[in-house]
Amino acid sequence: MSGESFTVTGIVLSAKPAGDYDRLVVLLTREQGKLRAFARGARRPNSQLLAPTNVFAFGQFQIREGRTAYSVAQASVTNYFSELMTDFEGACYGQYFLEFADYYTRENADAGDYLRLVYQSLRALSVSSLPRPLARYIFELKAMVFSGECPQSLETFESWNLDVSTRYAFQYVVASPVEKLYTFTLSEPVCAEFGRVVTWLRERYVEHHFKSLEILETCL
Repeated sequence: MSGESFTVTGIVLSAKPAGDYDRLVVLLTREQGKLRAFARGARRPNSQLLAPTNVFAFGQFQIREGRTAYSVAQASVTNYFSELMTDFEGACYGQYFLEFADYYTRENADAGDYLRLVYQSLRALSVSSLPRPLARYIFELKAMVFSGECPQSLETFESWNLDVSTRYAFQYVVASPVEKLYTFTLSEPVCAEFGRVVTWLRERYVEHHFKSLEILETCL
């Protein structure tokens, strides 16, 4: 019914101008899956929605249901991931995580797993001891596991003679909860091999061209 409102917990996947001062945002929410909503006047300098409707903003959003579209009425952000805004490399990785999640999630579908994955993956980008390529491979593999479109064993790679550490990393990411994913590192050769496995799976099972991945691989 028009005029009703509800609150969701989520993260801004994308934001683009709409009209003179509005924004159209795409939120990944725990309760409603992916949700598109207008933020009226969000591009005005004094708007309370100016910062909360930027990409990466995570928190609670009060959504008002209109006759033809949703709108963001209020927002209470708990993490802006502001460190990514001043870190070109980190922002490139972060944008890729958001675009990947945008591709795989749907409206009115449970997105709790994906929301936790995106949040923890963005946090991982600020961990200095964790190589960002490894963070990317972990994210890609776990996202494909959630999608149900890739094998969850290494039978396909028997002829690759994979290092035992590569095998362990693969099995660990497949089986572990999101909160435990970014708790290990790999040597450079093992990380490269792990990356080749994950990239092979992505190229085979994810039928989508990610613009942010193109930028990431071109610029870094």
